[in-house]
Amino acid sequence: MPSLLDNLNPEQLAAVTLPAQHALILAGAGSGKTRVLTTRIAWLIQTGQVGPHGVLAVTFTNKAAKEMLARLSAMLPINTRGMWIGTFHGLCNRLLRAHWREAALPQTFQILDSADQLSAIKRLLKALNIDDEKYPPRDLMHFINASKEAGLRAHAVEAWDDFTRRRVEIYQEYENQCQREGVVDFAELLLRTYELLERVEPIRAHYQARFRHILVDEFQDTNVLQYRWLKLLAGGGACVMAVGDDDQSIYAFRGAEVGNMRDFEREFRVPNVIRLEQNYRSHGNILDAANAIIKNNAGRLGKNLWTDRGSGEPIRVYEAMSDTEEARWVVEEIRSLVMEGTARREIALLYRSNAQSRVLEHALFTANLPYRVYGGLRFFERQEIKHALAYLRLIANPDDDTAFARVVNFPTRGIGARSLEQLQDAARPVMGEGAASLWAAAKNLGGKAGQSVGVFVALIDRLRAACEGLSLPEMVEQAIELSGLVAHYKTEKEGQDRLANLDELVNAAVNFVSEEGFPVEQPPGDAVTDAPVVPPDPLASFLAHASLEAGEHQAGDSDDAVQLMTVHSAKGLEFNIVFISGLEEGLFPHENSILEDKGLEEERRLMYVAVTRARERLYLSFAQTRMLHGQTRYNMKSRFLEEIPELLTKWLTPKVRPQRVAEPTWGNRYYEPKPAYPSAPPVRTRYETENSGGGFRIGQQVQHAKFGQGVIVSAEGSGSDARVQVNFGREGIKWLALSVAKLTPA
Repeated sequence: MPSLLDNLNPEQLAAVTLPAQHALILAGAGSGKTRVLTTRIAWLIQTGQVGPHGVLAVTFTNKAAKEMLARLSAMLPINTRGMWIGTFHGLCNRLLRAHWREAALPQTFQILDSADQLSAIKRLLKALNIDDEKYPPRDLMHFINASKEAGLRAHAVEAWDDFTRRRVEIYQEYENQCQREGVVDFAELLLRTYELLERVEPIRAHYQARFRHILVDEFQDTNVLQYRWLKLLAGGGACVMAVGDDDQSIYAFRGAEVGNMRDFEREFRVPNVIRLEQNYRSHGNILDAANAIIKNNAGRLGKNLWTDRGSGEPIRVYEAMSDTEEARWVVEEIRSLVMEGTARREIALLYRSNAQSRVLEHALFTANLPYRVYGGLRFFERQEIKHALAYLRLIANPDDDTAFARVVNFPTRGIGARSLEQLQDAARPVMGEGAASLWAAAKNLGGKAGQSVGVFVALIDRLRAACEGLSLPEMVEQAIELSGLVAHYKTEKEGQDRLANLDELVNAAVNFVSEEGFPVEQPPGDAVTDAPVVPPDPLASFLAHASLEAGEHQAGDSDDAVQLMTVHSAKGLEFNIVFISGLEEGLFPHENSILEDKGLEEERRLMYVAVTRARERLYLSFAQTRMLHGQTRYNMKSRFLEEIPELLTKWLTPKVRPQRVAEPTWGNRYYEPKPAYPSAPPVRTRYETENSGGGFRIGQQVQHAKFGQGVIVSAEGSGSDARVQVNFGREGIKWLALSVAKLTPA
């Protein structure tokens, strides 16, 4: 019979066979940490150091817990059914079910998921007659959960102003409501368990005596309360093995505290720190790049990934002139890979933010390449996009009942269920007559219901008037702004992603106009009939385009499809081939993180995670220009590219040639506008001055003695008065007079 310890490398073997003491295992990406954790439990049981009931193992997903239990069943002839292996929330639920009286809960207490919790808060605000515009329910939910995850009940939260004091009062009322109804939210599961163990000594002593070995996976993702919970359970002398990777701590926005690993090493006086550095996933060049990037972070516990699989292929780097060209290049590269025999499911496209998926999705859709957005919705299926499109549909056709019903009370404008019911009754067909549209019924609805719905009717009338004579992208901007969607999502704590997606919808309109070549002037008549050609309506065409792309349902889990996802969603996954797109300053690393060391270090850990998803081949790409808010933005390449040694890379593009504006052409009878979006700055193909000798152009990368490398984003004047505006990335954007500034091509 094979031994449990067969085929372990020396570091894995050392971790599995450690004596009964605290240990910190720094497990790098692809180093076999799940195998080490499971084998450690099996070895402890097999050697008689502990029984199955004496082990507590904490994972971060239910999937990981099930996998661990399945592996244990295959390793040992034991019944794993009663073992305490699960997530923090799952284990807390189990403990509270056993001690519901002591926890002051009903025996049949129910758990609120995130949607249920949000609904409960909305119901509370309505009952208390509190303005949900001033105190948005989703913000209150984040405030309550963050307080609980910090171990703070309402009475313990410090309030420095009237606004915070009111939020604390709502927190207290929410707690009262939950207690009265016998329900707990996810954060409450952990806090209630911690308070129970801290308060009731016999229960605490029982579990401290029972669990002699505590093992925690993904320790870098624990928050403050989870760490305190673990310390409390380990207070009876249990041995704690913390397994994690501080270089992969990327969930600070969820409350994860990367410092818990260093605190654990110090507070538990850990005698053994074992580093699992041999990687079984990636080729050497990929790991060397990841090591080179992450070494720039300060305060690491430190490790260096290596492999015996060989160096593999160089990392391919592509510099595009625009985000659309970048997407086209990605698709062409994927086509070549598929023709060579690569399965589409083994190709992943990673990006920093959800909004980036739109241009990639469009390129894949156009190329008829099946794809799947992992852990999220396709661009045109996202809530905020469907809301914005509904407003645009009402501009195009106010009798669109589906669009009307979707946004008549979104954002909320005080139109209650009773008013909507009366509206629907008024729209129903009567004997001898057809049904009226909701719009038509709303125009004629009287009473209080008519007044409340009339607010929405007036809004749509204003929108239609405001969009008269505007270009398609300007219509989209007006609809997003005047509808109240921007103001609504600004109030949400996590609304930035939704706002970024709305900005991307404007970009989609810009690209659509450019690609379809809509006229800016009346085209000539038909050559055969001499009848005037009626061009298609840009808004109607764009809405049809959005419906078609959304209607093509994404590939299923089992289909052979290209995988699209954010870097956050990619953690824990691996693929033969990985593309990381949008590697530009302000995008990756994100502009919100660049100004502070802590934020920048988390961005670098994100990049480390992204790179280590690749097994065999890695592509990195960036664009000189990218559409943002409907405008062209000139970009510097990401600092993360500069942190990768040149000997590891293979550049697929030379210095990018200057972008040229195509001459007006008559294609399909319709004139291609220049520029596509009237409010966008005109693209200048070249900027020359008498004393520069020519050669400077918008978008060109240049070098300055003091500010370093930058990119020219604008220019004005001529001769001795000529000056250029240069984006120097970390040094900011500066105007420089060419007569005195010593700029050279980069």
